[in-house]
Amino acid sequence: MSVNVAYKFGAGITPLQFMEGMQKNKEAFQANYDKFAWQSEEDRAFFEGLQGKSNLRVLILAADWCGDVVRSVPVVFQALEASGLTAEVFILEQHQDLMEHFLTNGGRSVPIIIFADDQGQVLGQWGPRPEHVQALMIEFKRQNPAREAPDYEEKIGEVRKAMAVKYEEGAGVNGSVVTELRKLISGLI
Repeated sequence: MSVNVAYKFGAGITPLQFMEGMQKNKEAFQANYDKFAWQSEEDRAFFEGLQGKSNLRVLILAADWCGDVVRSVPVVFQALEASGLTAEVFILEQHQDLMEHFLTNGGRSVPIIIFADDQGQVLGQWGPRPEHVQALMIEFKRQNPAREAPDYEEKIGEVRKAMAVKYEEGAGVNGSVVTELRKLISGLI
């Protein structure tokens, strides 16, 4: 299925407006934004090298209550700032029509980072988590398909703790998100 998101251009908010308007997790989000550090000069050079050289538009589906948004989106914002790419944030609850095109295994998971050309044709997407973290959730859902099971909440709490640990492995969330975004963008330009 080919998706065009041009109808959403100009309907989102800026990354700064998202950060300023957060009602939940604002301090944690800001702390993650402030502690961002490039893990390699090659990554920094790649993103800075995109300035003025790409017609990619970036749409970010997010919600301030989501722990994955709090961890990953500050990194996305920092990388996009370096790249000069145009980015708009779309609050999940206000943009269900957009979310319907980017479900994760049938569910509404955020963040979803959408890359489109200047005509709105979707070229690629990233999210809702770095691949090594998402693998835990995929396995959990495979083993626990019934959300109404009596032990579901306990088990999902355990997998979320394991995911938090995974987020910090290796170069941490900065490294994994930047690496995955760089790989994706490299295939689009």
